[in-house]
Amino acid sequence: MEKSYISLSEAINDLKKEGYTEDFNLCDAGIENKAKKRIHKAVDLNVVKYYRFEGETNPDDSTILYAIETSNGGKGLLVDAYGVYAGNVSREMIEKLRIQ
Repeated sequence: MEKSYISLSEAINDLKKEGYTEDFNLCDAGIENKAKKRIHKAVDLNVVKYYRFEGETNPDDSTILYAIETSNGGKGLLVDAYGVYAGNVSREMIEKLRIQ
């Protein structure tokens, strides 16, 4: 059974203990690890887990935390406001991040 979290920070801290230490950001080409100056395309990613958090005062303020593994063995986290990514990334990345 998948663990659930009360807060985004609790989930991030727990997942970092599991080795998801890279900090990923969305970019036009896929996801970027700025610290390592590396960009990963959608085809090179596997979304292992995801957690959705709704804002306490406004349910429209939703955030999703993705635990991602890359084809070269990297493990990291991507935090994204729900639905915001749809306008500025590739269709392949949108499909990769789609919650089933």
